[in-house]
Amino acid sequence: MNSLRIARAALRARPAAFRAPLQRRTYADAAPDKIKLTLALPHQVRTPSPIYDGFTMQLPRLAAIFKSQGVVQVNIPAESGDMGVLANHVPAIEQLKPGMIEVVEDGGSSKRFFLSGGFATVQPGSVMSVNAVEGYPLEDFSADAVRAQITEAQKVANGGGSEQDIAEAKIELEVLESLQAALK
Repeated sequence: MNSLRIARAALRARPAAFRAPLQRRTYADAAPDKIKLTLALPHQVRTPSPIYDGFTMQLPRLAAIFKSQGVVQVNIPAESGDMGVLANHVPAIEQLKPGMIEVVEDGGSSKRFFLSGGFATVQPGSVMSVNAVEGYPLEDFSADAVRAQITEAQKVANGGGSEQDIAEAKIELEVLESLQAALK
């Protein structure tokens, strides 16, 4: 009980300039019902016509493969577990593991991308940005080609090379298995 009194006293003793009113959402508040999403790849050069462009924000030195203001939900493969993000989500930063990101647009249609990893940032005001090292639309992949690459990576991972080759093959195998699961 003493720690609660100390905390209250500290809050009352703050200078008025630093006192911020507690922000509470009530039933009367109008919350945005769409997410402003940017899916960006830092190594790609900005092209005149990106894969999807519905958002007018300019990002220097980032190529956005998906930008929209009409996104209803974003499903991401976070390291802490798969999660869905809706409008007015609590601010968060999540590390992404290799996997599929699904973007559900207004009207029910969805776009799916495979990311090799990265970070997702959810900010107040339903603004979300996903930064990934590599990302491609899921329809660009062939299930047969992925199976063939898994077979090759398994041969190397099971002792067919130097320690560095084996470590790289295990990482490649993890990404390819995630890709194979996303293609099913």
